[in-house]
Amino acid sequence: MQKPHSPSCERNREPILAVLQMAFSDSARVLEIGSGTGQHAVYFAASLPRLIWQATDQAMNLDGIGAWINEAQLPNTPVPVCLDVNGQWPNEQYDAVFSANTLHIMSWQEVERFFQKLPSVLTDSATVVIYGPFNYGGQFTSASNADFDAWLKARGAHQGIRNFEAVNALAAGAGLTLQQDIPMPANNRCLIWRQFGANLGMSESADKD
Repeated sequence: MQKPHSPSCERNREPILAVLQMAFSDSARVLEIGSGTGQHAVYFAASLPRLIWQATDQAMNLDGIGAWINEAQLPNTPVPVCLDVNGQWPNEQYDAVFSANTLHIMSWQEVERFFQKLPSVLTDSATVVIYGPFNYGGQFTSASNADFDAWLKARGAHQGIRNFEAVNALAAGAGLTLQQDIPMPANNRCLIWRQFGANLGMSESADKD
């Protein structure tokens, strides 16, 4: 099959990789939730060969992800598996979780379920990295994010850019402690949490341009 392709994955992969190299420096097995096209999975697995990178997504996207993985023939990318936040989660545990551009696609109830289920797949001192746009203090951080939110809501009323404070509260409820909030290109963020309050250093400011 023709591989699916996302231009945004090509644009944001290098800045995200720089974060993952730091955040996953002591990790071994990564669960990517919502692998989309599969481009991130292949790029990050190739760039971080010491990590086993497990791609997941809803069943309808697995063939496209598999096309990227099969072509790359990397030794550290197992067969992608089905993961719907509302359904069955993997029985295995991972010391790292990554998810990009997913929380604003899910409904808020699905975001809540995402964090409720996270502890079941995390080892002690696991690291969680989530990439995407967020609001702070209930406010958009840029005009482009406001436009993007309007586009999302026109596509589906359940979608929309999430408030950082609400998401961080869900993470805290799942036993995660915020370690860093890193500004990224195009008014996005990388949020890094650690399980059981392990300390990775001082958190960065959540201020946006």
